[in-house]
Amino acid sequence: MLDFAAVRRGEKSIADLAVGLSVGDLRDLTNEMVDHQLAQIAQATDGDVVFSPSDPGADDPYAAAETDRNISWNLGHLIVHVTASSEEGAFLAAEMARGILREGRSRSEIPWQDVTTIAQCRQRLEESRRMRLASLDVWPDQPYLDVTVTGRPNTPSLNAIGRFLRGLSHDASHLEQIDEVVRQAKAARN
Repeated sequence: MLDFAAVRRGEKSIADLAVGLSVGDLRDLTNEMVDHQLAQIAQATDGDVVFSPSDPGADDPYAAAETDRNISWNLGHLIVHVTASSEEGAFLAAEMARGILREGRSRSEIPWQDVTTIAQCRQRLEESRRMRLASLDVWPDQPYLDVTVTGRPNTPSLNAIGRFLRGLSHDASHLEQIDEVVRQAKAARN
């Protein structure tokens, strides 16, 4: 996988990571990420999906309801969240690759409370893989890589490849959290 940790440490930008990458590379990186997440939850049970982990630092300023702002995210919540974020990046990147720059979001997130089984988590990851890979099929043979959006503050602008990578970077930012929730759930089981 790409070293997204270097981005979080401020040593590289998403734009730096995007240099030289192709649509084929984005396919490979998507498969690598989803395969990694599936491996993370390979031994999880239905009970692990709804297990409420300890997360004293839980703070989601974007929570739909203020009552959800400081809840610890269970495994179902994490899977729904990371897939929705990566899909959003993929769909916005597809528009950019086609030369279209539009305002707003392209986010669809199923209610995390509805994901209660490990089969649903696996299905959600595979569905997300299919959707993200399909979004790459709508890219033209010569994508408009000169169409850019402003990145995060004090970072370079992103083209379609960078926008797609930002979704994968978001996935990567939750990998340790997924491992920790699985670890806590397994310990509670034992």
